[in-house]
Amino acid sequence: MKISVLCFDLSDNAAGRADLLARLLAPLGEVEVIGPRSGPTPWMPVAEGPVRYSGVPERRMPGFLMTMAELSRRADGDLVYASKTRLGSAGVGYLKRVLGRRPLLLDIDDWEVGFYLRSGAAGTLGRALNLGNPKGLPWTWLAGRLTGLANGITVASRFLQQRFGGTLVPHVRDTDAWKPGSGSPVEARRRLGIADERVVMFLGTPRGYKGLDDLGAAMAGLGRKDVRLAVVGTLPESVLGRDLARRFPGICLAPPIAFEEIPTFLSAADVVVVPQRDTPDTRGQVPAKLFDAMALGRPIVSTRVSMIPEILEGCGLLVEAGAVSALGAAIARLLDDPGEAAALARRARERCVERYSFSAARRDLFPLIEQVTTGPRVRR
Repeated sequence: MKISVLCFDLSDNAAGRADLLARLLAPLGEVEVIGPRSGPTPWMPVAEGPVRYSGVPERRMPGFLMTMAELSRRADGDLVYASKTRLGSAGVGYLKRVLGRRPLLLDIDDWEVGFYLRSGAAGTLGRALNLGNPKGLPWTWLAGRLTGLANGITVASRFLQQRFGGTLVPHVRDTDAWKPGSGSPVEARRRLGIADERVVMFLGTPRGYKGLDDLGAAMAGLGRKDVRLAVVGTLPESVLGRDLARRFPGICLAPPIAFEEIPTFLSAADVVVVPQRDTPDTRGQVPAKLFDAMALGRPIVSTRVSMIPEILEGCGLLVEAGAVSALGAAIARLLDDPGEAAALARRARERCVERYSFSAARRDLFPLIEQVTTGPRVRR
């Protein structure tokens, strides 16, 4: 079997979910990720991995219609699997379903329209009129309204399952390959420039809704000289990097890393923090970095947003989103009680193997693929 995975921007972090789907599907046959590129190459964290990518330079409307035609031509798999309700992925998938008669699975890991609601009614109205941008609100809204064209749907959170239906496939990890002790903390500390201090780590693409400001303020409030905050995924010379260094003296910044380097960096973390805020961006979202830390057996502090409480119940510490003092207290609790930290980390690893591993995801995903490719249409 050949499977064509559609991604709406190969050069952005949207490629992360498409890459995960391709890795999950690898035992079924030939898999290729196809999509527009906003940059010259695929997104750096996945570019050197095992997944094959085929990109088409991004254009604005109406030229993007030609881009869609080329993407449709390249998506010649026996199954088309579109990642995200966007024009460059789901839109192409709908064309293949209706005109090409190919079975279509649609994967939804974010409430895409929610990203456009953060600036209030006036800002949303302005975005609604932006027809020239294929990533804009009108085309994203349309792609989200046509999900009934798909033969089947997978989703990454229960919020999305309630909204769109479908089979739950979280951001799982290969727990056979990623295990506690599989990284080198000495190498990570060398690259971060950290000697003997304890390490509190945030790893991921910086976005306002990910609560990085809350984490910086919480660490500043602790005022501990024996602890360093490491942010992996931010160029030190970038505008954001310089701003973080100015506001939070002593912070350690590392640029974005390849997916295969995550075990090395997380191995140096005494506590991993995922301080997600509660916004329209995050209500349908589950941070993929939770599962990195769980697979590798690291102690985690996070917030009560979306599915995070269900995922970390009994195996991580949770605080309310935006509660800076509570966030700092939870971090200090794990730093000062290594026994509790180790127990939570062990239970997080066990939970990840049981529920959020490749094996667990394939138990639900592979029967759905068989049904879609060999049986009658799957309805929502």
